[in-house]
Amino acid sequence: MNRPRSDALVFFGASGDLAFKKIFPALYAMTRRGHLDVPVVGVARADWTVEQFRARARESIEAQHGKLDDGVFKKLASHISYVRGDYADPATYKALHGALNGASRPAHYLAIPPSMFATVIEGLGKSGCATDARVIVEKPFGRDLASAQALNHTIHAVFDESAVFRIDHYLGKEPVQNLLLFRFANTFLEPIWNRNYIESVQITMAERFGVQGRGRFYEEAGAIRDVIQNHLMQVVGFLAMEAPISTYEEAIRDEQAKVFRAIRPLSADNLVRGQFRGYRQEEGVALDSTVETFAAVRLQVDSWRWDGVPFFIRAGKCLPVSTTEVLVRLKRAPLRRLGPEEPNYLRFRLSPDVSIAIGARVKKSGDNMVTEPTELKVVHQPDGDELDAYERLLGDAMDGDGTLFARQDGVEAAWAIVEPILGGVTPVHEYDQGTWGPPDAARLTADVGGWHPVQ
Repeated sequence: MNRPRSDALVFFGASGDLAFKKIFPALYAMTRRGHLDVPVVGVARADWTVEQFRARARESIEAQHGKLDDGVFKKLASHISYVRGDYADPATYKALHGALNGASRPAHYLAIPPSMFATVIEGLGKSGCATDARVIVEKPFGRDLASAQALNHTIHAVFDESAVFRIDHYLGKEPVQNLLLFRFANTFLEPIWNRNYIESVQITMAERFGVQGRGRFYEEAGAIRDVIQNHLMQVVGFLAMEAPISTYEEAIRDEQAKVFRAIRPLSADNLVRGQFRGYRQEEGVALDSTVETFAAVRLQVDSWRWDGVPFFIRAGKCLPVSTTEVLVRLKRAPLRRLGPEEPNYLRFRLSPDVSIAIGARVKKSGDNMVTEPTELKVVHQPDGDELDAYERLLGDAMDGDGTLFARQDGVEAAWAIVEPILGGVTPVHEYDQGTWGPPDAARLTADVGGWHPVQ
């Protein structure tokens, strides 16, 4: 489908932390590749001149990239302008009209707190800045199903769904996309990718660090809202979906949404929550907080392919390592006399290094016909010029390509899965920092041999 590229990029929240850490470096990278040659307008309340705003951009890029190419930055800076104003003030949008310099198809990126979404969207609609425009919305997409539906109602009052791009930066990561390609680009995988051969699927997202001074934010989020409902549910979607009829964006998102609708809503029996010791002493955290910094869940996908195959997710802070990994454990071979009952597996390491491994069994040296485990592994060596997630997603949104963005029905279906376990429906168990969360999490995987070891 031929869609005109956005002829300007506007980002609200231009003085914020997200702009400094992610947006400016992405814009610099896009300019360096020749992918950005349109007006770039920052909007914020900070009392800056355009020269100060450009200096902020330079500081950001140097902080992320080190020494920058002066020629590339000069080109980017020539496109940058700044609008200072209150988001509720109609004069802000009038000034934005002028800064767009005749652009008629802008992309508006809302890098702002969700509480301000309605104000900005209403302002864009009333001012005419939303005509033929696209809107890019940063997660979280609500705090529960009702608030997600309310947010969608607000957005759709001004923008058509085809013009809405909900950023989950996790979908822009190369290793996450590789899950999808590995599944459908390799003939040998499809015959075994089902309930007849797969025993269980485990997804682990571990972080060695804590909340890093973001205690106040984490009190509003917790592990379920922060990473399970969005990032890790998207990984489940890629692992469990049927082959799309094409690579057209809606075909892929159709299959993801089907997976989410097939997952049973979670119950307290399939959830274990934990909180690392010391969390309540963090700044901004209540002394009696019951917010989880660790959560483990057991999911069931009620489809022909996956009937009876449990999907497990665990995510937490202050765990022994920082990594994200998927382990697909196959059913045991029938020749048990050849060795221990250890199954084959496929392992996808998504971070910090990227690898794909197959756990197999080979003959152990010696006279006896017994086996021992081995792992066949391919490690991805980055070439240093790969697209960052935000660079990829901003470019896709400006092109009108929604493949790597969450769609309304998928967002609501994912919220419906976790809705029954929100609000502290289970006790939160303390766990020591540097451990794998509360011991009670082991009961979820007891019938499939426990959680797989992650290093």
